[in-house]
Amino acid sequence: MATKKSTPAIEIEEEEEVVSSEDYVTFKMSHFYAVLVVLAFAVGILVGYIAWGRNPVTVVQQPAAAAPVAGAPQPTPEPVIYNVETKGFPSLGPDDAPITIVEFSDYQCPYCYRWHAQVYDQLLAAYPDKIRFVYRNFPLNFHPNAFPAAEAALCAGDQGAYWEFHKTLFDNQSLLNSQAGTTLAQADYNSFATALNLDITAFEACMTSHKYEQFIKDDMAYAASLPYDSSGEAAVGGTPTFFINGHRLGGAYPFEYFKQIIDAELANN
Repeated sequence: MATKKSTPAIEIEEEEEVVSSEDYVTFKMSHFYAVLVVLAFAVGILVGYIAWGRNPVTVVQQPAAAAPVAGAPQPTPEPVIYNVETKGFPSLGPDDAPITIVEFSDYQCPYCYRWHAQVYDQLLAAYPDKIRFVYRNFPLNFHPNAFPAAEAALCAGDQGAYWEFHKTLFDNQSLLNSQAGTTLAQADYNSFATALNLDITAFEACMTSHKYEQFIKDDMAYAASLPYDSSGEAAVGGTPTFFINGHRLGGAYPFEYFKQIIDAELANN
């Protein structure tokens, strides 16, 4: 609040009676300018009061940057559209399909199994010849059966049975992800291959030589190299993670979520 400034009183000492004209002149010359300065100062204060006293000006320092208000709605960031490599990886469906779904997955992951059991077949049946499905490996290090299972599927692929072995692994997920934490032996994978009429000698040689070990590690390194999405999450932070024409969907989401993205992409095309 501004306070009113009072005009200071100017006290001028009374002079003794002037006797001579010389003394009078001396008084006028010695004190006239001093009195004039004091009066000018007083007038300045009075004018300042009239001009500014009733409407004081307040100077507000502008903040350097306005901090966001807690709870205030923030603009939604634009989603990141990923260009995920698909060439040279196991794929199912027409090469020129309008929809490409890339899955980074783990054969021991219970959520990956749930998605394949509940959504995978329904999705392919709902969009015949419109989806190219690409599988890329992201075996988690705390799943001991995930890496060898990925090797086994790729070794089966050498004999043209990748997707059949892919299905066999998910159909036997209770063995891969047993509560006892059992690690499958080579004989178990050989048993799966036998059921598919594969050449067991070639299949086992492929697995024991770890022919696809680096291929799988490269998959994992590629997933880790992808940029974070617009919400700050890793592109592939867990399994399963899907990219539907580049739109990221991280998690075992139900059919309706995939349908929404696919229908929008088909409409745009």
